[in-house]
Amino acid sequence: MCGIVGVASSAPVNQLIYDALLLLQHRGQDAAGIVTQLDRKFFMHKAKGMVRDVFRTRNMRALPGNCGLGQVRYPTAGNAFSEEEAQPFYVNAPFGLVLVHNGNLTNAHALKAELFSNDHRHINTESDSEVLLNVLAHELEKTTRGLLLTPNDVFEAVRGVNRRVKGSYAVIALIAGHGLLAFRDPHGIRPLCMGRSADGTIMLASESVALDGTMHQFERDVAPGEAVFVDLQGQLHSQMCADKSQLSPCIFEYVYLARPDSTMDGISVYQARLNLGETLAKRVISTVPPNDIDVVIPIPESSRPSATQLAHLLGIPYREGFVKNRYVGRTFIMPGQSVRKKSVRQKLNVIVSEFKGRNVLLVDDSIVRGTTSREIVQMARDAGANKVYMASAAPPVRYPNVYGIDMPTAEELVAHGRSIEEIRQIIGCDALIYQDVDAMKTAVAQARVSGAGALSAFDASCFDGVYVTGDISSDDISRLNESRPQTEEGAEDNSRLALPNASE
Repeated sequence: MCGIVGVASSAPVNQLIYDALLLLQHRGQDAAGIVTQLDRKFFMHKAKGMVRDVFRTRNMRALPGNCGLGQVRYPTAGNAFSEEEAQPFYVNAPFGLVLVHNGNLTNAHALKAELFSNDHRHINTESDSEVLLNVLAHELEKTTRGLLLTPNDVFEAVRGVNRRVKGSYAVIALIAGHGLLAFRDPHGIRPLCMGRSADGTIMLASESVALDGTMHQFERDVAPGEAVFVDLQGQLHSQMCADKSQLSPCIFEYVYLARPDSTMDGISVYQARLNLGETLAKRVISTVPPNDIDVVIPIPESSRPSATQLAHLLGIPYREGFVKNRYVGRTFIMPGQSVRKKSVRQKLNVIVSEFKGRNVLLVDDSIVRGTTSREIVQMARDAGANKVYMASAAPPVRYPNVYGIDMPTAEELVAHGRSIEEIRQIIGCDALIYQDVDAMKTAVAQARVSGAGALSAFDASCFDGVYVTGDISSDDISRLNESRPQTEEGAEDNSRLALPNASE
């Protein structure tokens, strides 16, 4: 999972891209990068770290031009501590290309071999995004054959990419001297939308919040399998570039990843989380009598809408029982689980008065490893809670994610191969209530905004084991696990647990 943005304007875009990346910072904190184009020359700055730390005044002054793109990185493959793998990626032929990518290629290993033996192109990192860039470069070269580039050539090249590349990919690229290109995989697994400002500036971004926060009017989502090309005159061209497409966005975006103030593929993220709380309330009633619950407490941050709605429907007081330290952004890899537990307590502190002598229902957006949930349950008991119930707005996470979320391996997932009762015993709560998979899909689908079409299909593979691309075997999952981000002792934890709004 990463955040990407691209801008084509008649004015300098460096500050605009910076502002958009700040609004997408929740999608990745490992590294950040911006590239701009002036005439036919690219200007780039990228480094590990948060946006505010990577870019200083001197860096911004060195990014001239009216067209550009940027990324905040959350590594799901390759080397997490290599600055070389920060994006954008650049290749000088044909034309000169830079690219940012959100997603994960499931056939990157095979593509690397093809690029070397058939396309005679060199890959210098472990990043699947560099593989994707070189596939695009080869397809552009093959399409143009040394001739001038036209929008139809660009779209034909994207068709070639869609035929060869498997997995999830939302892409924004700059073609030197020609324009800005964006495209989305045929299933639309990872999000991408576009908007326009009053002065005609066109922005493409992972989430609508980046448009809203930079005064761009949301126009539409890029369709699955569609490519959008903005030439240097500011003219927008678009075309469907997939033989077959069906919108199946990642449902985990709505459950946890996206900002609540975003709208993605016609669905309000905030309303989706309210709906999840409503359906979860029905599950709670069937497990724990509401009169046995004194208070509903969310585990910050993204579970709050679901917890609020659940408490309202059950007629139970909603209280904030945990305070999050916003200045502890990550849990570090330490030599021993006891240190990780200490880090959880550094991130969250209890308000004892909300727990003492009460039966509490803790609400989380999802439960992945279970280690943090177990520690939070213990914190509630230490604060004097009589009973601690736990409810998850998402179903059990039983399967690895292969489309761009750094989920643990199956063996590390607390729900993999275990019953709800076995999970409850591991976490240590008095009752454990999970969302139902079908109810989750219905709740999210019903959160569409006025005028948006119905959305009936989702990628919910980490919950139901159904991989929408249809090409994932157990061998593929094993190989993809091997390519998960490499880390070193003392490096920052790049798992979902490390994200600023993470609770699990």
